[in-house]
Amino acid sequence: MATNPGLFTEWPWKKLGNFKYLILAPWVAHGGYLAATKGWQEVDLGYLLIFPSLLLRMIHNQVWITISRVQNARSRRQIVDRGIEFEQVDRERNWDDQVLLTGILLYLGALYLPGGQHVPLWNTKGFLLIALLHAGPVEFLYYWFHRALHHHFLYTRYHSHHHASIVTEPITSVIHPFAELVAYELLFSIPMITCALSGSASILAFEIYVLYIDFMNNMGHCNFELVPNWLFKWFPPLKYLMYTPSFHSLHHTQFRTNYSLFMPFYDYIYNTMDKSSDTLYEKSLKGKEETVDVVHLTHLTSLQSIYHIRPGFAEYASKPYTSKWYMRMMWPVSWLSMVLTWTYGSSFTVERNIMKKLKMQSWAIPRYSFHYGLTWEKEAINNLIEKAICEAEKKGAKVVSLGLLNQAHNLNGNGELYLQKLPKLGVRLVDGTSLAAAVVMNSIPQGTDQVILAGNISKVSRAVAVALCKKNVKVVMTNKQDYHFLKPNMPEDTAENFLFSKTAAAKVWLIGEGLDASEQFKAQKGTKFIPYSQFPPRMVRKDSCTYSTTPAMAVPKALQNVHSCENWLPRRVMSAWRIAGMVHALEGWNEHECGDIVLDMEKVWSAALLHGFRPVAQA
Repeated sequence: MATNPGLFTEWPWKKLGNFKYLILAPWVAHGGYLAATKGWQEVDLGYLLIFPSLLLRMIHNQVWITISRVQNARSRRQIVDRGIEFEQVDRERNWDDQVLLTGILLYLGALYLPGGQHVPLWNTKGFLLIALLHAGPVEFLYYWFHRALHHHFLYTRYHSHHHASIVTEPITSVIHPFAELVAYELLFSIPMITCALSGSASILAFEIYVLYIDFMNNMGHCNFELVPNWLFKWFPPLKYLMYTPSFHSLHHTQFRTNYSLFMPFYDYIYNTMDKSSDTLYEKSLKGKEETVDVVHLTHLTSLQSIYHIRPGFAEYASKPYTSKWYMRMMWPVSWLSMVLTWTYGSSFTVERNIMKKLKMQSWAIPRYSFHYGLTWEKEAINNLIEKAICEAEKKGAKVVSLGLLNQAHNLNGNGELYLQKLPKLGVRLVDGTSLAAAVVMNSIPQGTDQVILAGNISKVSRAVAVALCKKNVKVVMTNKQDYHFLKPNMPEDTAENFLFSKTAAAKVWLIGEGLDASEQFKAQKGTKFIPYSQFPPRMVRKDSCTYSTTPAMAVPKALQNVHSCENWLPRRVMSAWRIAGMVHALEGWNEHECGDIVLDMEKVWSAALLHGFRPVAQA
């Protein structure tokens, strides 16, 4: 919202939420009715193609979002070296409103504008007219309108909403109050209305013009330089006819320079060109050496998780992951993305963070959760993880943390396999067991004298069981086979606190994967379920029972560029396995934590608190 909102800043369909797309339904239905009753030969093709063209714009914009986020996660050719936060993502969530507004105007034009009906597929005269009118009146009027928007009166009421995003993303380009964007739409409609009135309109010319506007808008706000220098050397006048991302980024950081729309020509004429434009362009184009201190290795989970990761859909990535019924309608795209991911030969960067000069990245192994359960995929996955570890070491990483199933015992022995294969490994491998166990320990209510341990046994559950028994807390298991498997791990002086019973009635359950819903119903009302697993359990108890998150902590404000949720965790909450790698690097510890190694839990917990990480309940 602008600092001092003016008239008509709110979008008229804001209260409709995701149902706002229904405002186009009458026209879409009308087009379908005409096609069904009159036949394709007699119906106005331009009218029918409006809705598909809007879908094409949505896809076009999403492609830019994904490319920009992937590129900025790698930090190559980044222009403004700062991160964005959830506040900006929320402010820019309505980027599709301008597509709806354009659709309304196109439908109205196709129905009522003289010359807007039954236009041909192509008209060269109209295409040239659009190009000339854009380079002349549109660019000229935009320049002076834009300068007017930077006057205090209009800036505080309207344009400040757009400039709240100093670090831009492609969709930042269309984030404006309603009244301001209406003015832009009317400005851009000048060439198309003129073509219609002169009888030179055509479907492809209009579509190319709209896609040109989207392309230039997205490119100018993507925060990484991609316009090659050879273009300007090949055709020097192009520097006056096409801006670059670095050119426009100066407008967002300096505010009163580089006002032009897409053609810097008018900034040169009226002496508003930022003097550092060329320098910043050359610097951004060269990029910088990609360095990283900590790499967290994760992987995709369900088929729909491809939309939830940071380079996916910005709105979904900014919320904890939940399966949505309407996303299932995109199953062809989901399966195609799975095939493409499966054939990809190496990990890919999904997120970049900075904390106390520590540079961190999250890399995703190109596999889904179900791949980790396939015997014939085991070797391929281990090779991918090994390759990622070696790549991280080449980039100067000090620590690699293993998240989700990348540290599964039946896959690589909690990472021990890589130490055996890479005996001279310089980077430290961290499976995060000590911090995950510490989080579980500190989630147990004070005064608890008995807990039930249920679910598949893991390295974390063993560490928790040993620590609880040492604190004289009874640990009861209801599975006899698991009890006998874990019993040898218990120190002799605390073995009396490790028990087996089918009728235990503790109020605290420590649960892992593989726990049946029927087992949960054996718990008393009011039981507190505390997961120790990487994946959350099914929450089947709807009575007074409560469920904690999987082992995780809230991150401090010092951790920057956090604007996506880690899987199912809340905002600014990260898994203990991921945080463990950060703490390891921040403390400068030189030992590995993988295989059977478990670090001092109290030491790791205290270090995490010292660096500002907090229990989720205290966030």
